[in-house]
Parts: sequence; C-alpha cells; structure tokens
Amino acid sequence: MSEHRPVGSHTPTSGGLAKAALPYAAEIDSEVIQVYVANSRGWALPPGDPRQDALFRAGCAERGLPVFIHASLLVNLGSPTPETVRRSTEALAHGLRRGAAIGAAGVVFHAGSAVDASHAEAAMLQVRAALLPLLDEAMATGGPRLLVEPSAGGGRSLASRVEHLGPYLDAVDRHPWMGVCFDTCHAWAAGHDLAAEGGMTRTLDTLVATVGAERLRLVHANDSKDLCGSTRDRHESIGKGSIGEPAFAELMTHPATAGVPVLVETPSGDRNEGHAADIAVLKRLRP
Repeated sequence: MSEHRPVGSHTPTSGGLAKAALPYAAEIDSEVIQVYVANSRGWALPPGDPRQDALFRAGCAERGLPVFIHASLLVNLGSPTPETVRRSTEALAHGLRRGAAIGAAGVVFHAGSAVDASHAEAAMLQVRAALLPLLDEAMATGGPRLLVEPSAGGGRSLASRVEHLGPYLDAVDRHPWMGVCFDTCHAWAAGHDLAAEGGMTRTLDTLVATVGAERLRLVHANDSKDLCGSTRDRHESIGKGSIGEPAFAELMTHPATAGVPVLVETPSGDRNEGHAADIAVLKRLRP
C-alpha cells in the first residue's frame, strides 16, 4: 500500500455534482472528495443527473481524486421502528448505486442505535439482515464498499468506541466488503482521550487490533468543540478545538493511516480559515 495519505474535504454539490464539487476541490487543494448524493437529513432518493455524473467521474479520474459518499444522517439499521430500518436499507442501496455511477470507493454510514436497551439484540440482527445482501451484491459487482462509522456515543449506540466495531463486524460475518471510517471527533466524544500524549496512537492501535488494518478505508479528521466523553458531535477546525494539533500529527504518521484518505468535515468558513486551512495543516503534518 502507498504511504501517501490523500487529504481533502466533504464537498458541496449544490448546483450540480461536477459543476459545484470539482471547482471547490481545486480551490481548496483537495486530494480526495466526499459528497452527499441525497438530502443529508431526508429520505428522498434522487436518481442523479447522468451528464453531471459522467463529468464528475471523468474530472475526478483526470485529477486522481478518490471519491466517497456519505449516506443520509437518518440511516439507522438498529432502529426499533421497521419503517426506519426499511428506509435506511433503501438509502444505503441508493448510495451504492450512485457510488457505482460516479466511481466512488465507499459509502459511509453511521453505525446506528438500538434506541432502547430491550431492542439491543434485535438491532444487531437487523444490521445483519440489511447489510449482508448489500455487501454481497456490491462485492459481486465490484462496487463501492460500505464503511461503518462509529457514532459519538450516547443513547444505545451500536458502535461508538472503536472496540465496539468487533461485535458490529461479527454481525455481518466480517464480510470482506465491509470497511471502517474512523472519525476523530466521534472517537473523542465517545471517550477516547486523543489529546493525551500517545492517545491517538493507542486508539488507532486498538482499532487495528479490533478490525485489522486493512478495514480502515477512510478517516474523518475533525477537531471538537466539546470535552472528551461528551457524546456531542460538534466539529471544530484542526488545532482549534479540544483535541488539538499534536493528536492529528500522531494520526497522520500512524502506520494504520498509510495510504488511507483523510477528509475534514470542519466548518467551511472562507478560503483562508475553512477547509483550505485545515487541509493545509494536515498536509503539513503528514510524513
């Protein structure tokens, strides 16, 4: 695997996938792109514009930009509400179809919550029933991988701390097409003290011990506005939050992140204080 860690950002698409995302990526010097292909807080599943898809795919290929899709934030395969599970499954299937159309490497989704303690066992069975057919089909067609992202904790999260990924992956028989997206703000909120000396290293070591290095396919590098263990998912610019820049230096040099794309989902701000600045910091910190 290449040691290079491409750095980029979640990217706006309003006005057209190629028309909006490609110029933005160029402006902020992105080396990797993440997009929504549906409303981030809705269930509508738009078919996409074939012309924009083709232009976007060609533009990313020309620039050597890996692409990832983030599924709707409403997705919760562990929900006790059958309609939510049905819509969540459809949203992931839609993300995989759209990902194949635009050349995405993966579709990120949140691990979800059982909501109620009495539903915890059934929730994991729902995860299995929903994901296995999607994973099988994606692998058979060479489509994007599904990347589970641990949550910030709170409630009855199915996976928040990195060690919780073990049972989550076991629920789908550690399917080869299931990967992991590691979010620094989520890990911090769930109680991993990334700001302590060696804290990021220990957390990534635990992640590798739990799932294997080959499953880490994407990193969301976000500082946090809140304290460790807060279970609050409020992103801050790199080095300006409670995690701090030294932790991100550990992130960018850890063997587990070698060859893994790193994306910021920090406040976008303006050209000098938004994504471009955070991307510049992470590029400076990588080997």
